[in-house]
Amino acid sequence: MDLASAEDATSSLWGRVLPPAGLVAPTGRPIAQGQRGFNQQLGYGSVAVGNYAGPGWWHVASTPERQLRINDRILVRVDELFSVSLEGEMQSRKDAQYSAVLTDWIRLIGLKTIKPAPQSDGDPTVGGTLKQLFRAEGDMSTKESLALNITCTVADIRPNGDVVLEGHKQIQVNDESWQVSLSGVCRYQDIGPDNTVLSKHIANLIIQKRDSGHVRDSYKRGWLSRWIDEWSPF
Repeated sequence: MDLASAEDATSSLWGRVLPPAGLVAPTGRPIAQGQRGFNQQLGYGSVAVGNYAGPGWWHVASTPERQLRINDRILVRVDELFSVSLEGEMQSRKDAQYSAVLTDWIRLIGLKTIKPAPQSDGDPTVGGTLKQLFRAEGDMSTKESLALNITCTVADIRPNGDVVLEGHKQIQVNDESWQVSLSGVCRYQDIGPDNTVLSKHIANLIIQKRDSGHVRDSYKRGWLSRWIDEWSPF
């Protein structure tokens, strides 16, 4: 094959692969208009190069915008840390002295007559002293963290785009049981591409955690202790 035939074959090959607008094959010959590449046959997206708009293997099609609907699933990553430290001290002291003297008294004669009653043994007196001391001290320090993943359901989508989430999760291992409920509102923009949102981005967040089993029974208060602590009768 002579040099001219080789150049013609090369030009023909490049014309089938590359878009033609303003492009030049390695042989130095411009690619003819209207030639199509194999990318169109594969069905790839189109891209504009120069004045040519045609398919290309270098083009990556954009991801279509995601749309949420009610009852869709959203994964919530809960990572909350609670730390409370309280100190209290109160002291109350009361001193009282009293003295009372009864100088006059009355006596009844029948049902219609009232006369003074003389104090033959002297005026009766009453005296006393009252002292009261109350002192209370309190100190509480607690620290608790909660980290878990819970899949929630889109309960509602508000007109401004905020998403209302609600989910429940229950785990039971032998006699131990954990129940977690979550509800709140998050922005549509805070939900990641993998349908995941962090608990710190949820407004009006309500997390309820209940556990039962041997571990819970070992430290929970009885009903009488709860009643005494609530009403403080003594």
